[in-house]
Amino acid sequence: MSAASELLSSTFGFDAYRPGQAEIIDAVVANKNTLAIMPTGGGKSLCFQLPALVREGVTVVISPLIALMRDQVRALQAAGVVAGALTSGNTEEETNAVFAALDAGTLKLLYMAPERLASGGTLALLRRAKTTLIAVDEAHCVSQWGHDFRPDYLRIGDLRRALNVPLAAFTATADEETRAEIVERLFDDQPPEIFLHGFDRPNIHLAFAAKDGPRRQILEFAAARKGQPGIVYCGTRAKTETLAAALREAGHTACHYHGGMEAGERRHVETRFQRDDGLIVVATVAFGMGVDKPDIRWVAHADLPKSIEAYYQEIGRSGRDGAPAETLTLFGADDIRFRRGQIDEGTAPPERRMADHGRLNALLGLADALGCRRLQLLAYFGEKSEPCGNCDLCETPPEIIDGTVAVRKALSAILRTDEYFGAGHLIDILTGNETDKVRQRGHDNLPTFGIGKEFERRQWQAIFRQMMGRDLIRPDPARHGALRMTEIARPILRGEAEIELRKETFSRKSARPAAKSLVSDEDAPLLSALKAKRRELAEAARAPAYIIFNDRTLIEMAEKRPADLDQMAGVGGVGAKKLESFGQIFLQVIAGETVEELHPSRRKLAGRSEGALFDRLLESQAELARGVRGNDKPMSCSASLLARVASVKPSDLGGLTRLLGERRAERFGPAFLQVLQDN
Repeated sequence: MSAASELLSSTFGFDAYRPGQAEIIDAVVANKNTLAIMPTGGGKSLCFQLPALVREGVTVVISPLIALMRDQVRALQAAGVVAGALTSGNTEEETNAVFAALDAGTLKLLYMAPERLASGGTLALLRRAKTTLIAVDEAHCVSQWGHDFRPDYLRIGDLRRALNVPLAAFTATADEETRAEIVERLFDDQPPEIFLHGFDRPNIHLAFAAKDGPRRQILEFAAARKGQPGIVYCGTRAKTETLAAALREAGHTACHYHGGMEAGERRHVETRFQRDDGLIVVATVAFGMGVDKPDIRWVAHADLPKSIEAYYQEIGRSGRDGAPAETLTLFGADDIRFRRGQIDEGTAPPERRMADHGRLNALLGLADALGCRRLQLLAYFGEKSEPCGNCDLCETPPEIIDGTVAVRKALSAILRTDEYFGAGHLIDILTGNETDKVRQRGHDNLPTFGIGKEFERRQWQAIFRQMMGRDLIRPDPARHGALRMTEIARPILRGEAEIELRKETFSRKSARPAAKSLVSDEDAPLLSALKAKRRELAEAARAPAYIIFNDRTLIEMAEKRPADLDQMAGVGGVGAKKLESFGQIFLQVIAGETVEELHPSRRKLAGRSEGALFDRLLESQAELARGVRGNDKPMSCSASLLARVASVKPSDLGGLTRLLGERRAERFGPAFLQVLQDN
C-alpha cells in the first residue's frame, strides 16, 4: 500500500478514492504542475491535502475566502493534521499557533488569502517555512472576465517562479476559454498536466419550473424539506430579506445574506449556517465560495442564475457528502430579459458579451429542455451520458408540441410592429385584446391581430419565454426591452425550418412536493439519534456538526450498525483520529447500551489487520497464562507490548525475545510465533 493510500484510510477514513482523485494525487506527489477541473463536491481539497502529508515541507494553499479556509483548517485539525491559516480574521492565539508550528517544523498546510501576496514579507515567510508546493483553490478566480475574479490571483504566477516550486490549481467552473486563461496566468512557461474529470453529480436531483407565484413555489418546496439545511438564491438583495421573512413566518429557521450587510452580520450568518441544523439561508450569489458545508440537502433558485457555469457551481453546494440532494430553479421571461440586459449593458468587449449570451443560452436551453436535463447539462461540459432518471423530466416527461406556427405568428407580430414592443403588447395583439394602446397605434388593424386566440395569455407568455430561451428573439436595451428578432429565427419565419416547444402546464401543485428520504423507515430513528448525538458534541465543541461526522457517514452507520470499533473503522469518513475521539460514543448510540471499553493500545489498532492479530495474541496468552500444564505462576504481557508484537510482527524467536524479554519469550514465544505465521 502506498503512503498516500495509507493516509487516505488512516487520516481521512476513506477506503477508496473518488473517480479521478488517484491520478491527480499521483501527479501532485510527483512534483508535476497540475490543473484539475472537478465537480463541486468531487473531492478537490483531498487532491492537495493528501499530497501535502506525503511530501516534505509545507504546502501553501491560496484560497479566496476566510470562511472557506477556516472550515478546511478545522476539518484537518479534527483529523489530526497540523494545519493553520494566516487571515485577517485570526485571533492572536491562532496566529501564534501557526508560527509555533512553523518553527517546530510540524506544520503541513498553511492557508492564506491571495491579498496577502501583496505583502512584502510574504515571500520571505514562505521561504522560511520551506514551502515545497503551492495549491490554488477556486483557480477560476484568475480569469479577468469571470464572475469571481480576484485581482490578487494574478500574483500567484510570480510567487511560483520566485519559490521555484510546483503548483497545483483546482476549480469546478472552467470552460475551455477559462482553462486557457488559468494556464497562461498561473503556469506560463511550465504548462501543467490538465485533468478534466466528471462533471456529473448523480446524487443531485435537477428540477426547473416556470414562475407561477414564485414565493408560493419556494415556500412549498421548503415546506416539504422542513428541518433540512438549504440555500435559496435570489437575484436582488431586497428579495433575500422579504423571502427570508416569509420563510420564518411559515415556521422555518431562516435568515438572509447579501453583500450590503455589515461584515460582522455576514460572519454571524455564516457561523449559524455551519453550526445550526436545518437553517435556510436566503442569499444573493455573495453567499458563494465560502460555503463548505457538506450536508446541504437542497438548493433553490428563486431567480434564474446568470449562466450555466454559475448554475452548476451554485447547485453544486448541495450534497457534497454524496448523500441525496435536491434542487429547484424558477425562471420566467423577466429573468431572461434581466440577464440579457446585464450582458448588453456591461463593460465587457463585444466578443465577451457574445460568449456570455452563449452561456446564458445554454442555461435557458436547460431550463426549457425537452428531455433529460443531466444529459443536456453534461453535454455542455463535453461529457456524454445516458438519461439519468434523477431529474424532473426523466420522472415526468414533458408534452412536446409543434411550435412552428405559433412562433411564426409571434415573429410576424414583432416585425409588423417594427420591433418596438415587449411581450405584453404583442400578446394583446395576438389574442385580439383591444387595449387603448393597441387602438391608439392602429394595431387592431394588423393582419396579426387576433390570430393567436388558440392560446391563452399565460401560454403565449410561455411561448415568448421559450423563444427568448432559444435566442430567436432578444430584448433591445436601446428600445427599453422591446423584442427584436435574431438571425437564427429567419429560417423558421420563412418556412425553411420547424421548431418544437414544451406545452406549458399550469397547476397549483408544488414542482417537487416530496423530499427524498435519506434512509429507510427502519433506519430513520437511529439516524435521528446519531444526528442528535452529533449536535450535542458539536455544540459542546462550538464547531460545525459536520466536523464531527458528515451526514453520509451517519447514514452509513445507521445502515451498517457497526458492533465494535473494528467495524466502526470501516465506515466511510471515520479516520483514526475520529475513531479515537468519537467511535465509542457513537457505538453506544447504535447499541443503545454501554459498550465495553477497549484498552487504548488496542483501540489504536481498530480497523487494521493488526487489531485482529492483537486479539489472537491475547487469546493465545490467556491459554498460557499459567503455563502449558496450567499450574505455573501467572504471567502476562501488557496490552501495549502485545500491540508492539502485532505491529512489528517478528519472524523468529530472536526478534520476539528482543521485544518480550527472555522470561516471557520462553512461555509465550512458540505460541506467538505460530499466531504470527498463521496470520
